[in-house]
Amino acid sequence: MIGSFKNARSEERYLAAYDEIAARWPVPVRDLDIGTRYGPTRVRASGAAGPPIVLLSGVMGTSLSWYPHVAELAERHRVFAVDTLGEPGRSRQTRPMPTAAECADWLADVLDGLGPGKFLLAGVSRGAWLALTLAARTPGRIAGVVAFEPPGFAPIGRRFLWWSVREVATWFDPRPRAAVRRTLRPLLFGGLKYRAHHPPQYLFTDDQLRAVTVPVRLVLGERSVIHSAREVEQRVNALNPLFDVEIVPGATHALPLQRPELVTARILTG
Repeated sequence: MIGSFKNARSEERYLAAYDEIAARWPVPVRDLDIGTRYGPTRVRASGAAGPPIVLLSGVMGTSLSWYPHVAELAERHRVFAVDTLGEPGRSRQTRPMPTAAECADWLADVLDGLGPGKFLLAGVSRGAWLALTLAARTPGRIAGVVAFEPPGFAPIGRRFLWWSVREVATWFDPRPRAAVRRTLRPLLFGGLKYRAHHPPQYLFTDDQLRAVTVPVRLVLGERSVIHSAREVEQRVNALNPLFDVEIVPGATHALPLQRPELVTARILTG
C-alpha cells in the first residue's frame, strides 16, 4: 500500500500549513526533490560547507521538525533535512515499502541522490530506527549515526499508547517552553488525516547490532516508554564497542522536545 491523504481537501489544508511553517526556516534553504525507487523525496538543504548531516524526523515530524536546530548545525555543516517517504509532507510515494529492507533501500537512494561521500545520520524515534536499519545492512555511505530514542529494542505496547494520549495535551501548553510544539501542531493534527502504511518496526537482532561498523551514539530518555534505557545500554555495550549510550535523566520519549539544546549538541559532536 502507498501512503496518501484521505481526500484532496485534507491534503490542501496540510500543505498550506506546511508551507507556512517552512517559511519560518531560520537560514537560507534550497528544496531538493531526490528521485528514489519509491518516489521523489523532498529534502531541505542548508549550510554551505562542512561534513554533511542527514536529519530524519519521527513519525509525522517532517523535515520541518528540525527548524529549532538547523541554524546552529548549518554554521558548521551541510545539512539535509528529509521528509520521510510514506508519511505526510512534500515527498510523494509511488511504490509500496512493505519491509524494513525496502525502507533501507529508500534511504540509500536518498544518500545516493545527495552526492558522493559519507553522511552522518541523525534521527529521532522512527527516523533513528531508519538510520540504524541502514547502518546494520549497508553502512558504506554512513560516517556515523546519532539516534535519539529509537524503537527496535523492545515491543511497543499499551504503555506507549497511554503516554501518547497524555503527550497530546502538552501540544496545547501556552507557556514559552512549548513554543516548538505550538508551531508544529498543525502538522501533527493535519497529519492524522494521512493514511500511512509503515512496515512493522522490527526488533533489532543481536546479529544486526553486531553488523554495524560505524560509530553510533544512542541518546535515550531515562523515563522512556518504548524500552528500558538501562537494558538497551547493557545489551549494546555487550554486543558492539562502536555503540556509545547516553541516558538523559528525567527525559521521556519526547526527549528532543524536552532537551532541544542537547539534541543539537550531540549531533554537532557526532
